[in-house]
Amino acid sequence: QVQLVESGGGLVQAGESLNVSCTASGSVTSIYAMGWYRQAPGKERELVAETDRDGRTNYALSAEGRFTISRDNAWDMWSLRMLSPKPEDTAVYYCHERVITVVAAYDCWGQGTQVTVSS
Repeated sequence: QVQLVESGGGLVQAGESLNVSCTASGSVTSIYAMGWYRQAPGKERELVAETDRDGRTNYALSAEGRFTISRDNAWDMWSLRMLSPKPEDTAVYYCHERVITVVAAYDCWGQGTQVTVSS
C-alpha cells in the first residue's frame, strides 16, 4: 500500500507563483503514474496534470503553459508549480497516483491541500 502526504498550498495573490508537493511512502516501485487533481466548491474533481512511466505528461487546457509537474528520479515525490495563478484556480488540490502490481491496479489519493488565489 502507498500513502501520500501533501505539502504547500495556502493563500496567494493572483500572479504569485506557488508550489504544492506530494511525498509517497510504501511500495513506490509499483507507482505507474502520478499527478494532481483539483476540486473547486460545487464542481467535480478534475485532472490538472499527470505524468507516467511511459514518458507521457498531460495537462488540463486550463493549466497548459502555466503549471508544471515535476518528480524526482525515485518516483516518490512530485510537485506542481503554479505560475501566474488566477482566482479561478482556487480549489482543493489532491495528489494522485495510479498503482499497478501483478495482482491489482488501484488509485491512491492525498488528503488534499487548499489553494486560494485572491484577485
